[in-house]
Amino acid sequence: MLSPERLALPDYEYLAQRHVLTYMEDAVCQLLENREDISQYGIARFFTEYFNSVCQGTHILFREFSFIQATPHNRVSFLRAFWRCFRTVGKNGDLLTMKEYHCLLQLLCPDFPLELTQKAARIVLMDDAMDCLMSFSDFLFAFQIQFYYSEFLDSVAAIYQDLLSGKNPNTVIVPTSSGQHRQRPALGEAGMLEGVEASLFCQCLENLCDRHKYSCPPPALVKEVLSNVQRLTFYGFLMALSKHHGINQALGALPDKGDLMHDPAMDEELERLLAQVPGLVNSVTASPEASCLPSRTPPRVGSPWRPLHHSRKVDGESDGSTEETDESEA
Repeated sequence: MLSPERLALPDYEYLAQRHVLTYMEDAVCQLLENREDISQYGIARFFTEYFNSVCQGTHILFREFSFIQATPHNRVSFLRAFWRCFRTVGKNGDLLTMKEYHCLLQLLCPDFPLELTQKAARIVLMDDAMDCLMSFSDFLFAFQIQFYYSEFLDSVAAIYQDLLSGKNPNTVIVPTSSGQHRQRPALGEAGMLEGVEASLFCQCLENLCDRHKYSCPPPALVKEVLSNVQRLTFYGFLMALSKHHGINQALGALPDKGDLMHDPAMDEELERLLAQVPGLVNSVTASPEASCLPSRTPPRVGSPWRPLHHSRKVDGESDGSTEETDESEA
């Protein structure tokens, strides 16, 4: 049965909205690259398995960055895959640096750009040094905002910088290429301390949301964030977005923070897989999800990951973590 959304849109608009052409082009490219192997079981089966994988969100694993960011569905799928693969980091209470989180991202996407990881870490750390430790949940929710709304945040940064310098607040700068991530404007110390007037900033962002061709947070929720303060800084605004329950729900990639360490479907699947490996079950004394961390290079992809040289636990003095680090108590 067709959904009301499908019935309300012409065919070409619906296909464009769902980025069907993007997936068709990718499927054909993979078909041509692997035609000898695919010829053994048929083209129809290949397309069936490919689009099943798109629906399940596993199609982005070990793919190039240009593909995982190509559509909103791909971005949500990547966020969900990162959470499911590495939630044990949070469950164990480990604290990692920005570079170590970047290594984990590169396990799933070998060419994932360092700049995006740095921007996500800056949301958590703000004025702190970039080598400070972060909890899994703090980094994950900041990374979700930065990765999914990347182009929107570049435009927000430009507007914020214009407001600080006294330029026309109605000037909206919109990136023209989703494949390029512009260097975020350097925010001076005065701007970091004083910020900008929230009502004026809100007006500019409302205009931006109306004009922006990429994904942006629901305007009503952005207005809600800005209505609670008189002035705010750029990174204070991003932190508020990352912690907003409604924005997380609207995006739909991650569970609520209280449920972040629980994934019964993944646990059940891991137990089933472990049971099929002779002698392995007896060697797993803790939760089987520890094996969720990839331990070898994915097929056909050379990963630059190196094993983390140390493991950290949450204690009374978390050595620089600026946000909540109590996932292990969840």
